[in-house]
Amino acid sequence: MTVHPTQAQTVLVEIGGPILVVTINRPQARNAIDRATSQAIADAIDRLDVDPQLAVGIITGAGGHFSSGMDLKAFLAGERVELDGRGLAGICETPPAKPLIAAVEGYALAGGCEIALACDLIVASNEARFGIPEVKTGLIAGSGGLIRLPQRVPRQIAMEYALTGRLMTAAEAHRFGLVNTLTEPGKALDAARELAREIAANAPLSVAMSKRIVNEAGGWPAGEVWTRQRALLEEVIASEDAREGARAFAEKRRPNWRGR
Repeated sequence: MTVHPTQAQTVLVEIGGPILVVTINRPQARNAIDRATSQAIADAIDRLDVDPQLAVGIITGAGGHFSSGMDLKAFLAGERVELDGRGLAGICETPPAKPLIAAVEGYALAGGCEIALACDLIVASNEARFGIPEVKTGLIAGSGGLIRLPQRVPRQIAMEYALTGRLMTAAEAHRFGLVNTLTEPGKALDAARELAREIAANAPLSVAMSKRIVNEAGGWPAGEVWTRQRALLEEVIASEDAREGARAFAEKRRPNWRGR
């Protein structure tokens, strides 16, 4: 396992086998996101997508909190925190092709909540809190909160939290289906690693294509759903991994995936 601090050390990148862990490392600012941090996260996520040895990413925060969102001090100083074409933290507008898990302790607020929403799965401590309270500061949750939250929880629930700015407990988030797994305090990252290992054991192309279809199928025209899925399915069926999976099943052994 190797830890790679970024130049400013606002983000730590740890690689352990097929799993990449990105830790937002600004605990003195509750892991608020300034431009340098956005760029460092974007660089780490790019590495996840281009490195064939990496299968799953995890993003978390140092010091007992996930992230309080955009650094308002940087914003007031005129700094453009978001990256062009990529948004806050470099992932809110362009999430990675490979699976990304949020491991949440403490607060995931405003942009911090939006970073978690940009992930595919969320593991959270039972003491975690989520929220898009931007209306309380004269802003809106423009980094995906108003788009993704209604996709993850019932519309009326999303509307309530968006308009009141109220915080959502981890238990509520789990009950609404926003959080996949609840843990004891301090155990979110461990549980996220366990989930990541389970995903990483599967065929990389199958995982990536499954994520793509889940994310895209809702926007496909009704008359094209099966045709579009068939085109992607054929790509998977024609892969070396599809044949390896069948052989491994027949031979009662673990498959040796090649990612193609």
